[in-house]
Amino acid sequence: MCRLTESTNSGVSTSRVEPVERVEPTVEAKTAGQAALARLETKTNNRSKYKKSYEAIKAQVKLELEQEKKAQQNDTELKHETEDKVRDNSLLAVTDVYFRCPYLSNEILPRDEWKKKIKEFLYDQLKGEEAGLTACLVIQNCNSGREKINNCVETLGKYLENIINNPEAEKYRKIRMHNKIFQEKVLPVEGALDFLHAAGFRQTKLLHNDVVEDFLVWDPENCDIVNLTMLSEALISAEVIPLELDRNLQVLLPMQASQRSELPPSFFNLTPEELRREQQLRTQNVEKSQMLRTRAMRETEEKQQRLRKYKYALIRIRFPDDIILQGTFSVHEKFQNVVDFVSENIVNSETSFMLKGLIGETFNKKCLDKTLLELELFPAALLIFAVKDESKKPNDSTGYLKEEILSYVQSI
Repeated sequence: MCRLTESTNSGVSTSRVEPVERVEPTVEAKTAGQAALARLETKTNNRSKYKKSYEAIKAQVKLELEQEKKAQQNDTELKHETEDKVRDNSLLAVTDVYFRCPYLSNEILPRDEWKKKIKEFLYDQLKGEEAGLTACLVIQNCNSGREKINNCVETLGKYLENIINNPEAEKYRKIRMHNKIFQEKVLPVEGALDFLHAAGFRQTKLLHNDVVEDFLVWDPENCDIVNLTMLSEALISAEVIPLELDRNLQVLLPMQASQRSELPPSFFNLTPEELRREQQLRTQNVEKSQMLRTRAMRETEEKQQRLRKYKYALIRIRFPDDIILQGTFSVHEKFQNVVDFVSENIVNSETSFMLKGLIGETFNKKCLDKTLLELELFPAALLIFAVKDESKKPNDSTGYLKEEILSYVQSI
């Protein structure tokens, strides 16, 4: 797990401080917070119950800052009481990493749930008229391991290419199902048999070396050369259905940001394929360790190995009114995307602003084209929003974020 309250360092990167266990607010802090919420609930108006007036939010921010300061004074003496507490989702900055899939729907779901939905969708489409094209997508989207998929596509492509180039050759029309290559590279891959069926192959028994075996036999009446050529091209061009990372936008008050300071495992977990690649790299490192290398070479390799563990970055932007805007990014996204994220959510998107680290360093134009990984803004970072021209600061009655974005402020 990673804390979000300390996140930047000098230059163009943020420093990560060792995680510090948070404690529950004191009884006094809880009482003050409950009283503040009670007062806020009495100030209802004609707006939607999900809307909050900016003035009320500012008052709550001020109160929370005072409560947090008081609670921090008791952290040392109360720390031992929290060490054995069971962690729960209330401590998480986000519960998971979420995605969109524009090809299917507007839902926002974790990656694993999207994989299930995509698989269900594709298998349902296999029943339709475009079964061959759908099978190409099943191969790409319903199997794990890029090497496994590529080997299957290459083998299937060879089957079809042999027939297209030699349509009268009997030997290319038959695939022996007990053949080692078929068993290892084709049969285990989802969608492969569906593709061959759409390409005109049918399973039948034939005599082979005085033994009756299962074969797949191509019949031009099932799929002619023109359609076979089309399927061959589709097999090569098919791609993974893309998922778009959802920002999971949140607006936090100071105490919420302080309490929700840990990241879920999905920010760090590696897929089985990534784990295998990591193991290969470790093996290579062991071999390299037996070679004479400089200290700089070792440090570079150690840093690269550490960076490979991170996939996502949680970015928080604190505004002068102490309201915090939060979003999820890939570590490979450019810093420009963070700037765009801020611009999209402030009252005036034309406002000229800067983003700074906690110790005052500014992320300038040279940083815009660098990735969050290069800037070391991962797995979490807190940035400070500052308007370049003080005379163009937003009105105190409206604040910095759009009204509809302020409605994302959650109750404690």
